[in-house]
Amino acid sequence: MTARPAEDRPPRPPRLHRLWLLAPFVLYLGALPFVNRVGPVLLGLPFLFVWLLGATVLTPLAVWLTWRGDNKRESGRA
Repeated sequence: MTARPAEDRPPRPPRLHRLWLLAPFVLYLGALPFVNRVGPVLLGLPFLFVWLLGATVLTPLAVWLTWRGDNKRESGRA
C-alpha cells in the first residue's frame, strides 16, 4: 500500500475526543489545591479522600470515552 501525498488526502477532523484524557489530570492535580481540606465529611470520610476516590472511579470512564472516539474515527475512515 502506498501513501498518498498530503495534498491528495482529505483533511482530518481534530481529535477533540482525546481531551477526555485531561480530565484525570485536572481531577488529581489541577483541583487539588482547592479540595485539600478536611472540612466537609461525606460518608464519614474527609472531603479530600472522597474527591480522590471519585477521580479514581471517573478515570476509566475518561479512558473509555477516548477509546470510543478513536474507534469511531477509525471506522469512519475505513
